[in-house]
Amino acid sequence: MRSTMQDVPLSVADLVRYGTAVHGAASVVTWTGGEPRRSSLAEVGRRAARLAHALRELGVTGDQRVATFQWNNQEHLESYLAVPAMGAVLHTLNIRLHPDQIRYIANHAEDHVVIVDASLLPVLTPLLPDLKTVRHVVVAGGGPDDLPAPQAVPDGVQVHRYDELLAGRPEEFDWPVADERDAAAMCYTSGTTGDPRGVAYSHRSIWLHSMQVCMSDGLEVRPEDRVLAVVPMFHAMSWGLPYAALMVGCSLVLPDRFLQPGPLADMVAAERPTLAAAVPTVWQGLVRELETAPRDVSTLRRVVIGGAACPPALMRLFEERYGIPVLHAWGMTETSPLGSVAHPPAGAEGERRWSYRLSQGRLPASVRGRLVGADGHPVPHDGRGVGELEVRGPWVTGSYHRGADPDRFHDGWLRTGDVGTLTPDGYLRLTDRSKDVIKSGGEWISSVELEGHLMAHPDVREAAVVAVPDEKWGERPLAAVVLEPGAAAGFAELRDFLAEHVARWQLPDWWSLVAEVPKTSVGKFDKKLIRQQHAAGELAAVRL
Repeated sequence: MRSTMQDVPLSVADLVRYGTAVHGAASVVTWTGGEPRRSSLAEVGRRAARLAHALRELGVTGDQRVATFQWNNQEHLESYLAVPAMGAVLHTLNIRLHPDQIRYIANHAEDHVVIVDASLLPVLTPLLPDLKTVRHVVVAGGGPDDLPAPQAVPDGVQVHRYDELLAGRPEEFDWPVADERDAAAMCYTSGTTGDPRGVAYSHRSIWLHSMQVCMSDGLEVRPEDRVLAVVPMFHAMSWGLPYAALMVGCSLVLPDRFLQPGPLADMVAAERPTLAAAVPTVWQGLVRELETAPRDVSTLRRVVIGGAACPPALMRLFEERYGIPVLHAWGMTETSPLGSVAHPPAGAEGERRWSYRLSQGRLPASVRGRLVGADGHPVPHDGRGVGELEVRGPWVTGSYHRGADPDRFHDGWLRTGDVGTLTPDGYLRLTDRSKDVIKSGGEWISSVELEGHLMAHPDVREAAVVAVPDEKWGERPLAAVVLEPGAAAGFAELRDFLAEHVARWQLPDWWSLVAEVPKTSVGKFDKKLIRQQHAAGELAAVRL
């Protein structure tokens, strides 16, 4: 028996129609460092229609890729709406990648148009001669002289000013009906273990993922929320927050290039957001800022931390000092990115409740997970057995663009590269990345656990733990530590502190004092670089 339900495609175009009309009064604020720019979803929708008309005239008539090279701001949001809704593919270029990777990604995706923020022209312009398929560069923001020098623009490439391109265009666009399985947007992984890999999100996956972002077991985005989207719009679609805003009508506060702790604290105090999302390093910086220059952050009912494991000490500090609960989440570019969210189960209290919150959370109904051991056999979901996490679901990629890296997929499941446990009631606890776990004498040591405990020491600002070769044990831990200004804790003291929390055989053998832990383009600890520095003798380390 077939159902009697209508077969209506899930499309970004319908989301744009609905959000900009029904929720048109929701505000969109772009921080400027001075007087913020204020708009509404309705106005963003009208400008998105103008942008779609302009792109049509630039030859975007099908599924051409329209790249963005922008901060989180109103113009970037307009691209988020216009490009997928008109049937093209939005490609958010990561502005923090190495130039060689940006070249590779733009060529691999075959970008036709690049919309670039004027402040980022010094980064993009030198790359233009190597971008083989780009035919148009659209410059958003800046003054009349903020354009690439004519001699820097290759033959066959035209440069346009964003506002001039939109001027005089119609404020309505007949958004086409797309096949819900067609690509709507794409992001590339950050390429820390090889060439970046492209993930193409469908209209269907974006719609379903947006619903999960809004659900009570997701990020719980509400119509009355003012969402500070610190997580970059060029990284995993800003965790789905722009499309969630269209779905439920929350307001957005976009930080543009002002991502330092001071401006972020000013934003919270001035714009009074209720929900904010970013990686742990952003919130660590904000806490240090608030300790030296207090601001009113009391409007935040929750901050979401993802992208890397959140140190437990940071979660407790936010709640106990500022009264702001931290919601821990896990995901990756390949999962759109929402994979699991650490809402504790009903009835959990005290330390048991904290235990759930410190995990990576529960997988939702739409995301299935399983653990696979080193021998390739399934690992039981008993909260004790450790294996590599594999996932599948309607917003989980089943392949990479142009068939890259097929070994990351196993019988229809995505191999995440994350190692951990699953409980019978669906809670995920990751102990490490498979490439970062320390294999010592036949046992596994979690670098993430060691880092979390080290960063609970009052003298430690940051700590990254990596594996280094050892003749006897195969690998042993090395801890690279950043101390707070004026702190005097020695390695022996830190080792003794760590010994209160983990078995002594897990304690790092090697210790290094560094000015800063190197970060990837999305703010995670760059452990690959730390290992390279150690191997090259560039990292001064002491053995205890």
